Amino acid sequence: MRGIQHCQKRTSVSCDIEVHLLPLSNRFLSFPFFWFLSQYYNIARNTMASTDTAVFFSTADKHLMKTGVPFSPVIIKKAKGTRLYDVNDRQILDFTSGQMSSLLGHSHPEIVEVVQKYVAELDHLLSNMVTYPVVELAERLARFLPAPLEKSFFLNTGSESTEAAIKIAKCYTGKFEIVAFAASYHGLTQGSGSATYSAGRKSGGPCMPGQLAFPAPYAYRSPFRKPDGSYDWEAEMDFGWSMIDRQSVGSLAAFIMEPILSTGGILEPPPGYLQRMSLECKKRGMLIIMDEAQTGVGRTGQMFAFEQDGVVPDILALSKTLGCGLPLASVSTTAEIDRGCTEAGFLWLTTHLNDPLTAAVGNKVLEIVERDSICQRAAERGAQLREGLLKLREKYWCIGDVRGRGLLQGIEIISDAETKAPGPDLGQAVSDRAMACGLSCNVVNLPGMGGVFRLAPPVTVTAEEIEEGLRILDEAFDYVLNERRD
Repeated sequence: MRGIQHCQKRTSVSCDIEVHLLPLSNRFLSFPFFWFLSQYYNIARNTMASTDTAVFFSTADKHLMKTGVPFSPVIIKKAKGTRLYDVNDRQILDFTSGQMSSLLGHSHPEIVEVVQKYVAELDHLLSNMVTYPVVELAERLARFLPAPLEKSFFLNTGSESTEAAIKIAKCYTGKFEIVAFAASYHGLTQGSGSATYSAGRKSGGPCMPGQLAFPAPYAYRSPFRKPDGSYDWEAEMDFGWSMIDRQSVGSLAAFIMEPILSTGGILEPPPGYLQRMSLECKKRGMLIIMDEAQTGVGRTGQMFAFEQDGVVPDILALSKTLGCGLPLASVSTTAEIDRGCTEAGFLWLTTHLNDPLTAAVGNKVLEIVERDSICQRAAERGAQLREGLLKLREKYWCIGDVRGRGLLQGIEIISDAETKAPGPDLGQAVSDRAMACGLSCNVVNLPGMGGVFRLAPPVTVTAEEIEEGLRILDEAFDYVLNERRD
């Protein structure tokens, strides 16, 4: 008999009730005395669990340094596939793929097998010792990359990969100015953090010199409009470049961008945008750095999101999805840039540069992506998710916009349908309610923006699980709006 029934009927009442039963037979439980005994036992157990939770968070508060990210009140003890399991064995459907990273779901059996093998045989070496898994991953990745991208090396995190990409651009061009979107997120190390405009800029002292912000392609809220009210991205881009050209001291090295801005609010540039951007960069002798931490390796329905726009970056940074939740990132570029950097004295040496264990994981991830038609799967499940979200927008006035591609979808929450005033508090309330009902989803709350749900389940998610997630979202919106109406 299942120990916990949580949100089993998916009603506004069931989300708040946990019924704990002793492992007694139904025959015994039919008697009032045994029913009372079971409830008494579970009250005691819940009290103990509450005490344990309080001790856990007290210890966390005492010994874990605050990093600006509040602790979730949910303690997860296991993750498998598309499901998380808390300390009470409650199942939670994961619509964030962990930190947007577990592309193939949690604890994928083939990934587990690879990790077990390489932990036992070949985990870590001196960084100049090149191993078979590393060379194989570089070769395998090159087969997926469009020409002339063919050279790669491997790191740990997205911040590290974008940091390295920025250094490569500066080294190759001999220039130092870096342009990024005003809603960008590329990491929080010195170089990547300086190119991040959506968060983390009010601490840590001066940013790197030569940082320039460009208007983000935010169609829902951009002030640039054509006479018919539609988004005039060309006029906005002209304005953006006019500002860059005025501020630049003549040392424009690169434009670093995501093909779909994720942390910035799931902002997808309109058709033709990236092609025009590529031309403008070339006109100024700038490189394009494409940061596909969250969009790469099939999530958007193509191997790389930039492919849809017919552009090829000079430098490509991958991370999150490449390691399926494990610390693996890559930087890829052309033979020409590789040669130029070598001649200029480029150096990048970190403890886990080109580690064999994580490289073996990357090989398995790419093998599964190709073998199991993951791109097609992401496109199909993404279309299903988007259709469901559009239906929710028709039903709930507070959903101002639905946007995204493949299995990276966003919904922006507003507090006023006429003014489109941002609704971050409302979005957070819906997210909290969804979690109570068994759905983990992430809400981005940035100044001037409504709470934006980032929905990015593992690409192994089933059609039934997509429907389950949509049902929970529906109930969460219904509950929160009714509660506020009352």
